[in-house]
Amino acid sequence: MGFIVFAIPVFFLLIGIELVIDRLKQSNLYRFNDAVTNISCGLSQQVSAVAIKAFLLVGYWYLYETYRVFDIPNTIWTYALLFVGVDFCYYWFHRYAHEVSAFWGTHIVHHQSEEYNLSVALRQSIFQSVISNLFYLPLALIGFHPLAFVMINSIQTLYQFWIHTRTIGRLHPAIEFVFNTPSHHRVHHGINPKYIDKNHGGTFIFFDRMFGTFQEEEEEVVYGVTRPLSSWNPLWANVDYYAELFRSMQPAQFPDKLRMLINKPGWRPDYLGGPLYPQPITSDQQRKYDTDIPMSLNYYILFQYVILLGLATAFLLVAKSLPPIMIALGIGAILWSVANIGGILEKRPWANILEPLRWLVIPLLVYLFLGASEWWLLGVGGSVIVGLLSIGWLMIGLRMSLQDK
Repeated sequence: MGFIVFAIPVFFLLIGIELVIDRLKQSNLYRFNDAVTNISCGLSQQVSAVAIKAFLLVGYWYLYETYRVFDIPNTIWTYALLFVGVDFCYYWFHRYAHEVSAFWGTHIVHHQSEEYNLSVALRQSIFQSVISNLFYLPLALIGFHPLAFVMINSIQTLYQFWIHTRTIGRLHPAIEFVFNTPSHHRVHHGINPKYIDKNHGGTFIFFDRMFGTFQEEEEEVVYGVTRPLSSWNPLWANVDYYAELFRSMQPAQFPDKLRMLINKPGWRPDYLGGPLYPQPITSDQQRKYDTDIPMSLNYYILFQYVILLGLATAFLLVAKSLPPIMIALGIGAILWSVANIGGILEKRPWANILEPLRWLVIPLLVYLFLGASEWWLLGVGGSVIVGLLSIGWLMIGLRMSLQDK
């Protein structure tokens, strides 16, 4: 996770560059509410990983120490082979994450945005690593060291950031033949019937060519999922698919309930209408989810994000040294924050209550984190001032929202 944390400033620099290009070309690649939700999902995933990833890596380490077949030397060729091995395992995880309904629920978050820009790369599921890590365990049995795996896996993840863009067209044919590129990955995010479940590669595209899941970018890509999320709440984004899946399972007979979990998303028994298939769609036919709030509230959310990103980054950097109760409080506070922001974007009444309450609780959390430090007075005092400013700003924005009605 360390690589990802230190890459965060670079991510936002590149997003800023893409925003400038977007404005100059007037290509409308970004919507504020969509981009904020993408980043909120990524932030939720990163802070939740503090509690999840260490546990998951225990399994890899145990298999390596107990059952590895080879003692692989630490050479440049080892890392090269491991890089290909990681991408091979990622291909099969990614493919099954699209083809097995229960797995799709851990990956769908990444596809829910109806836009396609660099912020979408940050949109990740809290639960995806629970499934994806299982697919890497054969590398432990072969004998690839856990630390080498973590490093190469992080690099492979970082590579996939830049391919989430429409500002780069097709590259040289030799590059397009071997590597996953923006053109190939745009196809992967399409809900056009010919694009669904294609181009699963991470860094390389030749596994898709080998196993029959490759598709060139041809017609204009329409982005999103076939049943739109229609929400800016990053926490709901992680459970929406499962809520719908279990609702649809209720009238099914027991064996078919299991089939609905392990078959492709949308599978239904004949007596419930049969499988659901994606319908042809064009960008003109797509009706994107959107909400409108006063500009003052948009600026409020931007202000909150500057604070939140700074605090979340600091939390990620020191999390390993914190006791479990402080880790739980930190994760809870950040998830509370992003949920409130989603609620404000959706004009949810509960957000109007929970957001001021959040700023009443934050000084206490700051004291708990800094209580033994000489900085506690400055931290608590600063959080009280920012909290009062935030509550006042929010109330003005909400009043303007009522006037607009």
